Amino acid sequence: MMGPSEKLVRDYLLAMEERDPPRAQAMLAEGFAMVFPGDIRMTSITAVLEWAAPRYRFVKKTFDHFDDAGQVVFSSGTLHGEWPDGTPFSGIRFIDRFEIVNGKLARQDVWNDMAELRPR
Repeated sequence: MMGPSEKLVRDYLLAMEERDPPRAQAMLAEGFAMVFPGDIRMTSITAVLEWAAPRYRFVKKTFDHFDDAGQVVFSSGTLHGEWPDGTPFSGIRFIDRFEIVNGKLARQDVWNDMAELRPR
């Protein structure tokens, strides 16, 4: 059975896939930070979407596993979508680590192989 922390993470990731910034932002705690490889930090959904725009047209996740420890949730699987030129991609590994405080997402650490596979 899915716990409330895993449900929060799944709902947030779905809102991000659907490009619904207000819905996603409503799930974030005050002081939220999303941290990408290279210590790239963003604190709003708008900033994340602007940063991602030149990198890919869209991205979706296929989940292989969730590890829900209550205050910390890991999700892992693969990414698929389209590069900016419309070329499809798939099978890119990812792991996200979420910290949850008072029922809201306080931090998301993102690790994936996208930079290694992105066309230059």
